[in-house]
Amino acid sequence: MDLTGARWRTSIRSSTNGGDCVEVADNLPGVVAVRDSKDRDGGNLTFDPAAWRAFVAELKSR
Repeated sequence: MDLTGARWRTSIRSSTNGGDCVEVADNLPGVVAVRDSKDRDGGNLTFDPAAWRAFVAELKSR
């Protein structure tokens, strides 16, 4: 999948010391991409926006 133009953002809960973080790009039509902030060239996962919203809602409920 071509992620050219993805605007990656790091969680506001991420530490500034290079901890275990993910970056999310949700500006692309029809897809949300996720990658490891420590290995940006190591690949990514992509999700349907509805699936991503459900995943985040589940995490927030815990």
